[in-house]
Amino acid sequence: VVFVGDIVRPPRVREVRRVYDDRVRHYLVLFWRVMSEPCGKRLKAQLSMLIVKAKQFGEMLIGEDEREKLERISAATIDRLLREERCKTDLRRRSTTSPGALLKRDIPVRRGMEWDENQLGFMEMDLASHGGGSERGDFCRSLSAVEIKSGWTEMAGVRNKAQRWVFEAIEAMRMRLPFRLRGLDSDNGGEFINNHLRRYCEEEGLVFTRSRDNHPNDNCHVEQKNNVVIRAYAGYARYDTPEQLATLNEMYAELRLYLNYFQPQVKLVNKKRVGNKVIKRYDRPLTPYERLLGMAEVPVKTKEALKATYQQLNPFELKRRIVRLQDKLEHLVYMRRKGAG
Repeated sequence: VVFVGDIVRPPRVREVRRVYDDRVRHYLVLFWRVMSEPCGKRLKAQLSMLIVKAKQFGEMLIGEDEREKLERISAATIDRLLREERCKTDLRRRSTTSPGALLKRDIPVRRGMEWDENQLGFMEMDLASHGGGSERGDFCRSLSAVEIKSGWTEMAGVRNKAQRWVFEAIEAMRMRLPFRLRGLDSDNGGEFINNHLRRYCEEEGLVFTRSRDNHPNDNCHVEQKNNVVIRAYAGYARYDTPEQLATLNEMYAELRLYLNYFQPQVKLVNKKRVGNKVIKRYDRPLTPYERLLGMAEVPVKTKEALKATYQQLNPFELKRRIVRLQDKLEHLVYMRRKGAG
């Protein structure tokens, strides 16, 4: 209360007009969950696509007023409106890489002369363990591979880390790629550092390199995918039955489409040090599909095939299938534990 002479004036209360109401926030939350809870910048890049796909497949009816608001909303406002919905976890894993020492001298450590990261077709690969915290017995692994320039990601579940299964998974991945494979880079595990894979790369004209010992950041692209893809969707449970492996691969078949066609990524453009801070600049968020369409080295025929696949895909249905398969995996793990108990 403000006193002016004998007059008592109440304080002014500024009326705040809400531009983005609860209905807009409702659609934002739905889209955010369908896109697997991205940051505001990545969600903003895909909002127009989600609105079009929702209308194309009859997923939801969005009013004209809400559509206009969703298309002009900023990334910062998205983050603010979704603040209450966010939850974070910090789960850690143990490495199960066994060194393949015999051939390390014959497979070079990756350097600039072996790789041209501005050329399409060079992939990092790694295995993630599904032992559930125990290394006893046989259990499944997930092979992940990411192409450096486009960010195109492939995943496959394998029975164990035997060279035979890993090699078969690499061959199957190669057949699915929408570009020509030029090179592979791995860690120093024996599942990769072996005569079979080395001979295959030599015969096929593929560059085969490895990371340095005890330098996991040499494979930073695929190591990141192990966290945001393999662990985020397959989790940390133990998978050691044929049915669990089949379900895992069924989920990966849906997940590769969901990630490569609908999940935008940002790439580091440059970074510089200013005082005690490092300032990083990134390009605008684009999906691997969008990056491939913008590359001159990708043939027109391949681009047309990618566009045809994109037109048929429904991100809402893909997300529902992935969640159902995650639930199935969880149920199989529960039944397995129940039977073992």
